Amino acid sequence: MTEYRYLVVPFATWFFIQLFKLIYDLVTTKQFNFKRILGAGGMPSSHSAVVVSLATMIGKSQGITSPIFGLSIIFAFVVMYDAAGVRRAAGKQAKLLNKIVQTPGLTGVEVTEKLQEVLGHTPTQVFVGALIGVIVGMIFG
Repeated sequence: MTEYRYLVVPFATWFFIQLFKLIYDLVTTKQFNFKRILGAGGMPSSHSAVVVSLATMIGKSQGITSPIFGLSIIFAFVVMYDAAGVRRAAGKQAKLLNKIVQTPGLTGVEVTEKLQEVLGHTPTQVFVGALIGVIVGMIFG
């Protein structure tokens, strides 16, 4: 397992966070929503946890001055910025577009499905995901 830990640990981190979201959704809404296992958004950010766990493991094993650690940290920041910035903005736009299309008489556009509104994360969701990533990376790295 040790030779595959850089794949197994981040993937397991993603899986268990998504499973947590599925179970939390089931408990709070009393409905099983399988889309939660693969869907984006929600608390905590599995994207952040995955990239930060990987960066932490690399930093722990290769050293924080290694080029691969630098690469992994930059990659982690890009992913977290995207999760809290670009994808969150796209989700807000989707919510607004869904409202516009559903307003009677406002548009003649006929839509068969709603746009996905939960795409990104709040900064708190990203921070908590990153914190989980550091903890997981320190334990298993």
